[in-house]
Amino acid sequence: MSKTPDVFATGRSFNEDEVKGKTVVVIDVLRASSTIVTALSNGARGVIAVEDMGDATRIAQNLDSSSYLLCGEQGGEKIEGFHLGNSPVEYAPEVVKGRTLIFNSTNGSPTLVRCSGAKEVIIGCFLNAGAVIDRLRETEREILIVCSGWKSRLSFEDMLCAGYLLQQLIGPDLPDDAPDGAQLASALYKQYGKKLVKSVERSNHGKRLAALGYATDIPYCCTPDALSTVPVMQDGIFTAAR
Repeated sequence: MSKTPDVFATGRSFNEDEVKGKTVVVIDVLRASSTIVTALSNGARGVIAVEDMGDATRIAQNLDSSSYLLCGEQGGEKIEGFHLGNSPVEYAPEVVKGRTLIFNSTNGSPTLVRCSGAKEVIIGCFLNAGAVIDRLRETEREILIVCSGWKSRLSFEDMLCAGYLLQQLIGPDLPDDAPDGAQLASALYKQYGKKLVKSVERSNHGKRLAALGYATDIPYCCTPDALSTVPVMQDGIFTAAR
């Protein structure tokens, strides 16, 4: 790692050329990142992130119906006609094992698509933070952390997770020349990281999920280092890094 990673606050706050040649960590704590990490940990064969439902349908038409699941949400709710929504509890081993997941969500999957031109794209969240850090320590490339946000707006929980990753990678005090995005994420985690679940429950996105009946997803998604799976993109498909 040559310098402190920069942090982009949303999936729309960067030019796609900025990711070329770099290692990019995409974060969507609530809930795409957490769900994809859980699914691959539970035996899913791979995950294809798509920008919209039309793309999902076109890909599905070229696959055997027993080999894939259509997954995702729009506005927090399961997409009509899809097999699964975006709650990680839906992605149990008996449901996803051996299946390819075609995944569309409001914020996470479009951000993953926008980052696909990077040299390496990794999916990160609190659940797999330790394993992500281990992988980042091995790279010589410049690292970018991209928070998905919510409809082009900053999401508290994604920036909080970026701050946690930076603390684990560099320490509590960043160098003076660290980018502004990194400084902001680090400061946020310093202030709120000790009350992680309560802080995220009070966030805009946390309140939205609770109103939709998904309050129990929040403590799960805010459990640091619970899983060791690191999803990495290869040929357009996210699989668990070996």
